Amino acid sequence: MTAEENTVVVERDETLEASYANRSDPAHHPEQAKGIEGSALCCSDGARTFSRLAYRAAKRAFDVVFSACVIAVAFMPGLVLCVLVALDTHGTPLYSQERVGMGGKTFRILKFRTMVADSDDVEKYFTSEQLEAWVRERKVDNDPRITKLGSLLRKFSLDELPQFLNALIGQMSVIGPRAISKDELNQHFTPNERKVLLSVPCGITGWWQVSERNDATFESGERQRLELEYVKNAGFSIDMHIFAKTFGAMFGEKTGR
Repeated sequence: MTAEENTVVVERDETLEASYANRSDPAHHPEQAKGIEGSALCCSDGARTFSRLAYRAAKRAFDVVFSACVIAVAFMPGLVLCVLVALDTHGTPLYSQERVGMGGKTFRILKFRTMVADSDDVEKYFTSEQLEAWVRERKVDNDPRITKLGSLLRKFSLDELPQFLNALIGQMSVIGPRAISKDELNQHFTPNERKVLLSVPCGITGWWQVSERNDATFESGERQRLELEYVKNAGFSIDMHIFAKTFGAMFGEKTGR
């Protein structure tokens, strides 16, 4: 075979290679490119869904195990504390209030009583300035209704120990946004923010408690920002961070009012 014939053969091979390259190039086949992109998006969405489900399952398992352990360890001291609280407040040792949980479902949150038995009669105890703060924040500085024992329980967040019962039965989580009332929800959050906030279970401890806490108020908007920031970034990493910082918040300067 001559050199010229060899050249022709090579040229034909290059033409075939170019043809195959064009066939495999998605730019020459928009339908194929869309199919590839769709498959990638589908896989990405599936991975995110699986990740969310795995996170929720692991978190629920942690809530059950950890809450059960806390209840078992604190059961006998809790009984003693019930007697002391009853003597101190002249009321029932456990106090419950309605809160809004995941999906907008209401439940009764449990706490050790830290105030006098008639604490719901706020006008009896508050000044006009305190009443304004109470309507706005549902908290006031130097609350006259809090007893001496109640002040000690609040200092170390021990008044919230009964909430592990709420977490055990699935009404709350160990870690999540602070449980709030219907009035707080409707007054301080927009409809879209409410939907976001209630997409996860509320928690015994959370981002608000371990960061600004009493310094982050509804009036300033910081309380809302912190709660929504947690929901949007919820995951194993931030939960472990909050869990570790909770002990510092309990025994540090940031205490409940």
